[in-house]
Amino acid sequence: MTFETILYTVENGIGTITLNRPDSFNAANEQLTTDLYTALVDAQSNANVRCVVLTGAGKAFCSGQDLKDAPKSGDKRDLNDSIKRRYNPIIRLMREMPKPIICGINGVAAGAGLSIALACDVRVMSSSARLVEAFIGIALLPDSGATWFYPRMLGYAKAFEFATLNKPITAEQALDLGMVNSVVHPKAFSAALTSVATQYASGPTQSYGFVKFLLQKGLHAPLDEMLDLEAEYQQRAGDSSDYTEGVAAFIEKRSPKFTGQ
Repeated sequence: MTFETILYTVENGIGTITLNRPDSFNAANEQLTTDLYTALVDAQSNANVRCVVLTGAGKAFCSGQDLKDAPKSGDKRDLNDSIKRRYNPIIRLMREMPKPIICGINGVAAGAGLSIALACDVRVMSSSARLVEAFIGIALLPDSGATWFYPRMLGYAKAFEFATLNKPITAEQALDLGMVNSVVHPKAFSAALTSVATQYASGPTQSYGFVKFLLQKGLHAPLDEMLDLEAEYQQRAGDSSDYTEGVAAFIEKRSPKFTGQ
């Protein structure tokens, strides 16, 4: 598959999507959101993809909506349409995808770009990168799921402060706040990201998908419902070939060779 604004490769079970508008710090214009959604759809259904890596080319992960991508007529942008038609489908697809999505925050993640990063399951962040809310700087408010992610990760008080004061969060602060899983030196970033992706690509993919579903469900559902769902999905996992392999490997005292099935 070829795209105008992203790079997409599949190798060794890893589907790597690289936002590729480095001259604009990978700002999200209409074409980029279209390309990103199309690549994510393929990654979801592609049997050769067992995990997804999402990162950026150049110095940024994604600086958010491209403010230069305005209607040619000079009319005001239809923000409601832009969010519902372009960004919300991407966020929903990412959260519903039954495969791990690893975000490589190589540089600044701002606005909707930050929302996309937070929609991933695991985040590896370069120590030189920053998280920027950005919306309030142009008198808008967080979108693309940000008002869902922020309070769950930061708590209300910190979420309100971040969303209203537009003060960047450093990599070290992001790690302390639980917004990212690890922070690495820029020179070690690529190797660290590959290492995490390789681990997930060789793991029990179906079980990862079940865990992803149940943890999100557990944010809202009562305990009794989760107990029943755990029993149901545990049986599904137990019927998999990966479970059979995992038990055999344990008994034989060797590393399991999961196929994702």
